[in-house]
This record gives sequence, structure tokens and C-alpha cells, in this order.
Amino acid sequence: MSKRSERRLSRLLEGALKKTRGKNWRQNENVFIFGLLFGCATLAHAVPPLSVQGNKVVSGGNQVSLGGNSLFWSNNGWGGERFYNSGAVGAIKNDWKSSIVRAAMGVDESGGYLQDREGNRNKVISVVDAAIANDMYVIIDWHSHHAHQYKSEAIEFFQDMARRYGDKNNVIYEVYNEPLDVSWSGVIKPYAESVIDAIRQIDPDNLIIVGTRQWSQEVEEASWDPIRKNNIAYTLHFYAGTHKQWLRDKAQNAMNNGIALFVTEWGTVDASGDGAVNESETWAWVDFMRNHGISHANWALNDKAEGASTFWPGVNATGGWNDGDLTPSGKLVKSIIQSSDPIPGGDDPDNPDCGSVSVPGKVQAENYCEMEGVEKENTSDAGGGQNLGYIDSGDWMTYKINVPSDGVYTLSYRVASLNGGGILQAEKAGGSPVYGAIDIPSTGGWQNWKTISHDVQLSAGEQRIGLAAVSGGFNINWFDVTQKGGPAPNAITVQAEDYLVMSGVELENTSDAGGGKNVGYIDANDWMSYPEVDIPESGVYTVEYRVASLYGGGVLQFEKAGGDVVYGSVDVPNTGGWQNWKTIKHQVTLEAGKQRFGIYAPAGGWNLNWFKITKGQK
Repeated sequence: MSKRSERRLSRLLEGALKKTRGKNWRQNENVFIFGLLFGCATLAHAVPPLSVQGNKVVSGGNQVSLGGNSLFWSNNGWGGERFYNSGAVGAIKNDWKSSIVRAAMGVDESGGYLQDREGNRNKVISVVDAAIANDMYVIIDWHSHHAHQYKSEAIEFFQDMARRYGDKNNVIYEVYNEPLDVSWSGVIKPYAESVIDAIRQIDPDNLIIVGTRQWSQEVEEASWDPIRKNNIAYTLHFYAGTHKQWLRDKAQNAMNNGIALFVTEWGTVDASGDGAVNESETWAWVDFMRNHGISHANWALNDKAEGASTFWPGVNATGGWNDGDLTPSGKLVKSIIQSSDPIPGGDDPDNPDCGSVSVPGKVQAENYCEMEGVEKENTSDAGGGQNLGYIDSGDWMTYKINVPSDGVYTLSYRVASLNGGGILQAEKAGGSPVYGAIDIPSTGGWQNWKTISHDVQLSAGEQRIGLAAVSGGFNINWFDVTQKGGPAPNAITVQAEDYLVMSGVELENTSDAGGGKNVGYIDANDWMSYPEVDIPESGVYTVEYRVASLYGGGVLQFEKAGGDVVYGSVDVPNTGGWQNWKTIKHQVTLEAGKQRFGIYAPAGGWNLNWFKITKGQK
């Protein structure tokens, strides 16, 4: 197994303050973060809550596409039940970096809950306890095609689970796995509302997921008559060999109508659960889920002799798996899960300095999100700071960048090597696809620096890219991404929605050039603070803001994150509408070095799409 397949979770602190409103928390932000970093018992939960915001399920306020595994039916004698143990759960967390595990408790089939309540309940408890211990989300699934026929049993079971786990952010309730061809409005929805009400008597806020008609595929139908209760998402299931663009179109229509989706079960093969892997359609689905912030759990962590199984028959059920134990589906799914989003603020981060950099822009090598094998060291290169060293064959790093449009981009790397001979490969995080590779020359020393470059094709959007050492023996200080033939990167552009911490604002789709999201509903005393950026030298800078306001009268204040230092403020004019955009600017004096900036609203009534920091007056 290649080193760069051994993914690690990243990003600390994101979302930790998002539910806290009021300027007093701006002023104490640094104290709060210090407590998080050095062990103070500030946070009560190891994972942030999952909540429905618009048509997305977000983790601690962050849009994510989390990846994980679904266990097979729990039924006695079916074979999959032997994976309902803490060893298996720990293995998918530690080896696969799974964020989610699904306990698919069989209900009315032979050997299920109705025949052996205590046995199946205990299997679920084993999985849930292991997931909580491993800081994962866990789906408690009432795995039935006829759940509405067992409403009283479902209520009893889910109230039992809510009493046991309702205070844990980890737990998700899936109240109906796959309804068949029965009425949504007349059967499925009334059943779900009864079970939801019963859960909410005990657990007021954990995420609840409701199955949809026709094996959880008619999500568009559910969007026409949604459940009007808090924190509800809807189940979408697909099997890549059978369900293709037509089902993605239904999902898109459902989201356009305002409901949030969660793929609690999916497969790389046919809907029968068997057949060959359809790799192209699998990746089309993965890209769709990632682009729309849909989390997912793959079917199934099992060794049954069928195409959808993760393992070949006879594998150890408690972990210790190698690549030889994995079926073709298992190998593909493992790579997908390893390259999925980590839980925001997850434990054991490689680097809390990981943050999204907008292109064109420079990425400091030491601000990786995940890595294998490299070390930081002080650099003598211009600008000082740190570089990454001790890069050997098989080592890798990942970074988050935001690419404005599809096209050819120039990647420039600042490298040093005593002997040369290294090869640096640019790739999508996880290893596939590979964008290109470049030879590392001898620069005459480990701190003798040279800039080298090559051109690659990149797609638009926020994404994670990887730098991997095909062969090692070099250091890297930074890399720079510019559009081929475009302007030199003399500005730092920050997308407004890429805040690290905020109070009071909301995200919405923007009609401004470039699309994506803007920050809206900015009222007096709202604020956002952003990931660290590197100011190359001290001096006067122009800061531009892309704003929209129906009425004007707002004031935007540019400050050091936390509010201790105010660099300046600018009035926000009336632009004629909430999506009529105008660029405003002012000059500020900044010091060189890595800094976190904040934007504060002394007076509100405006939206913000991005801000740009450029050296000098313009």
C-alpha cells in the first residue's frame, strides 16, 4: 500500500465558535483557541454536530462530503453480523480514515430485531460505542423495506437509542432504510413523523434521516411534500452500475427544491449488489456528492461472495486487513473514503495551519493539510519561515486550493537539493488522477533555492491537491499556482465564505462573476475571521471588497482576527440589490509575516463575496 494512500484527518478549530454569537467572543477568540490547543475542557464533544442548513447537511457549520462504510445486515446467521465489533470500526477509522459507520440493523427478516431484539440491539450498541470512542459519526439504521408496518417497534427502539445516545453529536437516526413502492405522503411521511416526534421527546436536535420511495430513490417526490420538522435529511441510495445520470438529475431537482440529502448506502456495482465495478459511474457519483456537500456510506463492510462486498470471503472480521483482502470494489472504495473530507476540527490533525488558498496564489509548503514522512525546518530562503525537508521517495503532502475556472495552470515550486535526481508529482489528493511530474535538479545545497515550473490542467472549484515524491532527496519551500498566460500573483484573494470562524452570518449562492457562495445577512456586530495568510513584506496595501447592498449605509471594518488591531474601515454603498455587486477599496498598512485577518460590521445591511489584498496603492 502506497504511503499517500494512508490518509490522515486534518483541520483543527473550524466551526468551534460558529454557534457562539456576540462581539465578546471576537475579543476572546485567541483565548478560546489557546484552550482548545492546549487541552482545556472547552468543547463538550469530540465531533461537531450535524445540522441541516438549507439543502445541505453541514458539520459544525462547514459544508463537507464525509465518507464512510455501511455494515451489512445485522441479522443472525447472515454472515455480516460478525463485523459488528470495535476492532472493525477502529480499523476503518485508523486505516481508511472513515468518518462514518452505519449499523444496518435488520428488522423483520429472519434473524432480525423482531426475532432477537436483545441480540441485534447489542450489536448496534457495540458499533455505536466503538464509533464514539473513535470520534466518528454513526448511523443507527432501522434496516427494513416495510418499516411503516412496525411503527410501534421502531418508536420503542429509537427512544431506547435516544435515551442512551441522545447527548452525543456522533449519532444519526435513520428511521426507514428503503421503502418500496408505497405512497410518500400517505404512508412513508406519516410513519416518519411519528417516529421523529418520539425521538424528539428525548433528543431535540440530532440529525434524523428519512428513506424515500422506491428503494430511497424518489427524493424529488419527497421534496414536493417535505417533513416540516427540525434537522431532517432524506435518504438517497444508488448503485453505480444501474443508477446513472437520471438519478443524479432527480437528486439535483430535490436539492433545488430545498431538501438536504444523505447517501446512507451506495455501491460500485449493479443494484443487485453483484456484478463488476463500474468505475466511471462511481467517480461521476463521487464528484457529484463532493460538489454538492453530500456525505455517504458504502455498502458493504462484509465478505459475502458478491461484487459489492469490501472483502474476499474468509477475511478476519476484526481488522488487520491488507490490500490482498480487498475486492476490486473494496480497493476503489478505500481510495474514495481516504480522499473524502475529514470531520472539521477532527482529532489528530497533521497541521492546524491548513487553509484554502485562492488561485492565483502562493501556498507555503509547511501549511499542508495532511502529510506522510516530511519534516519542517527553518529556511534561509527569502522571506524566512519554514520549509519542508527530508522528503524521501513515497512521501507526500496535500493542500486545499480554490481554482477559479477550468484551464491550464502553471505550478511553480521553490526547491533545494544537494544532489538532485528527485521527481515531484502533482496529483489529486489520494493519488488519482496525476496532473504531471517534474524533475528536481541539483541546486548545490539543501538551502540553495531555485524555482522550477510546469503546466498542468486543473478543474474549477475548491479542491485538495497532492504533491508526492516519486523519488526523493529534495526540500520545498512553497509552490505557486497561476493561470497560463494570466497575471502574476501580486494579490492575495480570499473568498468570503472561506472563514475559519464567524458570528451571525449565513452563506448563499451568488450571481456574481465566478459563481459559488457569498456571505449574506450581515448585520451590525457580525464578524468573520479567516485562515492565516502570508504578507510578503511590510508596507501599504490596497484591500478591495466585493460587496452588494440594497440600501447602503453599512460599514466594513478590516482588522486583525479577534479585533485587537483595526487596520481601517470603509463605507458600503447602495449597489441597487443584494446581488448587484460592486468593488470598493481602501489602503491599510500591514506588517510582513503570517497573519489572520477579520472582517467586522460596525453597521450592517450588506453582503460580501470576496476580498483582495494587493501591495501598494491602486
